[in-house]
Amino acid sequence: MSLLEYENQIFLDAFHDDGLLVTARGLGLERIFRSFLKVYSDAGNLVLVLNTNQQDEDYFIEQLDEEKCRPLPKAITSEYSVKDREATYLEGGVLFITSRILVVDMLTNRIPIHLISGILIYKAHRILDSGQEAFILRLYREKNKTGFIKAFSNSPTSFTAGFCHVERVMKCLFVRKLYLWPRFQASVVSCLDKNKVDVIELHLQMTPAMLACQTALLDLIDACIKELKRRNPSLDTEEMTVENSLGHDLDQIIRLHLDPIWHQLGSNTRQLISDIKTLRLLLQYLTQYDCVNFYNLVNSLRTNEKAFGSNAGWLFMDAADSLFLHAKERLYQKEKKKTNSKDTAPKSELLSSPFLLEECPKWQTLKEVVEEIEGYHLTKDEEGFGQGRVLIAAADDKMCSQLREVLCDGGQVMLKRLYDKFINKTKEQNEVKAKNSWGKKQQTKSQSLTLTQMIKPTADDGNNVENRIKATNDYSIFNSTDTAASASAGVSISSSAHYPVLSAPITILHPLQGHNDPFGLIRTLEELQPTYVILYDADVTFVRQLEVFRASHPDKPLRVYFLMYKGSTEEQRYLTSLRREKEAFEYLIRSKATMVIPEEREGRIEDDPNLSRDTTHANATVDSRKGGGPEEKPQQQKIIVDMREFRSELPSLIHRRGIDIEPVTISVGDYILTPQICVERKSLSDLIGSLNNGRLYNQCVSMCRYYERPVLLIEFDPNKSFALQGKYTVSSEINSSDTTSRLTLLTLHFPRLRVLWCQGPYATAELFHKLKVGREQPDTSKAMSFTGDGESELAIGKYNISAQTMLLKMPGITTKNVHRLLNHVHNICDLVQCSVEKLAGILENEPLARQLHRFLHAEHLTANSSATAAAVKSKTAKYLDFKGSKRKRTN
Repeated sequence: MSLLEYENQIFLDAFHDDGLLVTARGLGLERIFRSFLKVYSDAGNLVLVLNTNQQDEDYFIEQLDEEKCRPLPKAITSEYSVKDREATYLEGGVLFITSRILVVDMLTNRIPIHLISGILIYKAHRILDSGQEAFILRLYREKNKTGFIKAFSNSPTSFTAGFCHVERVMKCLFVRKLYLWPRFQASVVSCLDKNKVDVIELHLQMTPAMLACQTALLDLIDACIKELKRRNPSLDTEEMTVENSLGHDLDQIIRLHLDPIWHQLGSNTRQLISDIKTLRLLLQYLTQYDCVNFYNLVNSLRTNEKAFGSNAGWLFMDAADSLFLHAKERLYQKEKKKTNSKDTAPKSELLSSPFLLEECPKWQTLKEVVEEIEGYHLTKDEEGFGQGRVLIAAADDKMCSQLREVLCDGGQVMLKRLYDKFINKTKEQNEVKAKNSWGKKQQTKSQSLTLTQMIKPTADDGNNVENRIKATNDYSIFNSTDTAASASAGVSISSSAHYPVLSAPITILHPLQGHNDPFGLIRTLEELQPTYVILYDADVTFVRQLEVFRASHPDKPLRVYFLMYKGSTEEQRYLTSLRREKEAFEYLIRSKATMVIPEEREGRIEDDPNLSRDTTHANATVDSRKGGGPEEKPQQQKIIVDMREFRSELPSLIHRRGIDIEPVTISVGDYILTPQICVERKSLSDLIGSLNNGRLYNQCVSMCRYYERPVLLIEFDPNKSFALQGKYTVSSEINSSDTTSRLTLLTLHFPRLRVLWCQGPYATAELFHKLKVGREQPDTSKAMSFTGDGESELAIGKYNISAQTMLLKMPGITTKNVHRLLNHVHNICDLVQCSVEKLAGILENEPLARQLHRFLHAEHLTANSSATAAAVKSKTAKYLDFKGSKRKRTN
């Protein structure tokens, strides 16, 4: 693989200096990243790659294997044992590794941090200052000042959200340079213009019914947005516009504003948000799918009783009537006949007369383009295009499946099949229901497919296409199971998302989105080597990929047919995506010019105490008041953290505050702050689940037994809705199944348990820091010895919980000596018979032993109540046996 001119320049800039590289979508970032992997694939290096998923790793390893790169990168997963990981680290090379594994290995010194050559971060726009990747980079820079850090991203719009977002990301990455490469960069323009793609734009006109539906949908979305603003005047709704509704960000914008108060919103506001999302989907499907599926979705909104009963009012607008009318008009378009339009006919004759289902205008144009390309099979045109392979790119799998059937059977055949399947079948079901309910006063409504059922392609659709060998217009199906045809064609597509259509010329359909392989289109381009590409649906990323493909293969001609509805929301959506990317790069260019990152700090976070540990107290100062001796070094703070907690952001934020993290596997608690304080952290969902299954009760029992100050920490997100109780402060009834009731019972049963509430991990880290001030550090070996299973000497089920609770209420009994007492006595009778000397030996404290003995032997009964005392003693010995927690009681 050879890089283009601008790609070489990008590679050299990022190779010589650490930094954050941001490119436009589709400009070949994966090619540049693959070049870095190839350069560092050497046993003398130890390079770690972060923030990749399995598909990314498989693609890069496969591409490097084809280039005969040795040694190949390895993917470190949970399948590797600790010894295997340690051996792999020492072997060197490039390693793909998950963040959770690497954090633990760094904290436990299983990986030689000082020997790491550098770290590569893929998809750097996802880096957060509280994430695992930022934690890894802090640990890396703390012990390694010479290794490199290089970050890559192709999503410039992600860096525009928030205040100084790109600057904060660079500080988390510990880099000082920002490399920006937009599409309008001079080097990129000159390189791609040398071998331009031959583009033929085909602007199509929407049918009058489609235009009417589009206008109605835009009016309905505008009405819903205005109603949402009216009902929530305190919200910042400047970004909630109809233009933004055409993209994919409006739902995120609305949720960002309304998530903190979601539980306080009324049903009408929630329904408005749901309606906006549904109408946006309708607007997208209008230009993508056929008239039958579109009518089914529209009709389902009107016939759904729940939506009709709880709607916010848009169903009663004139625009809604226009939408329903014209959606049905596309379905029942009368076939033109010689009869005069003024002639009248009976209603039954009109219903039985033939009609045409409206075909999408793009279908006919697609067929004409394919027939034109077929004409090039024997003769060349004036520009040298002749025989070649064809790639058709559509939106998703459902669209590809429909287009294949349109090319093979024709549009009317496919629409008639869908009509018989969806419309006629529904009518038959309604007729059967009407017959079964004869004589009863009930209203029957038509059943329509749900949105998920309409979008998801069914198995019958694929089987019908594969089994239907007969084709119209001399189209021959290029069956994926026909190995002979595939071999004769000389092409083998590894992507599982492609849809073969024709064998001469070879024509393949491939979805733009929605498939499992994010590199499927890139693989298909390299393996198919198409001469003609038909863009049925527009996509900015794929357009750029075609430009890079053409520039990388200058000897191979490439013609692209661009199909788009003129004056449609599809066109506006494409132009909006281009405008947003351009504005994002302009914003980043201005930010780069005014960005202030001190050079001496190398991009470090100003308030991060970890990166200055090596210099703190390096030279002990002399204090004259202490006789000239060195100043006493303060003790380093430490918190013991359970291994399972590294899925959260809290360990990273704790370490950021200058506290050492010791990852171990502990059975009691999640965080051990001091020898006395043990914390069990719960999110809201985990809290509710633990209260329901009783797990939280057992955890509190263990914490109260081993620690003096057990803490239940409930952590919630301040940016999301949160309420344990209903709308009113005091409920009309007290239910034992409520979360608040169960929390109340928990605090009553464990009086020493403290419940803390924190707004997110940042507040929790600050709280932990304050709780540790002036207290001693926890003991790791002791914390690991406390177990909650039945095999331990101090197991939960070994002793009677009720008896332990009673003993802890007696004078002289504490959590430190209660287990020593339980190991020497079996019941109350044995305890009462112990002398002061024996109790002092058991409790290892004579004053406490005297208190307990005085409490047990004090006179509380009269002389004539000896029979009562004997009965109480017998009953106590029978029911409060310390080691019989499961003893059966009998009356």
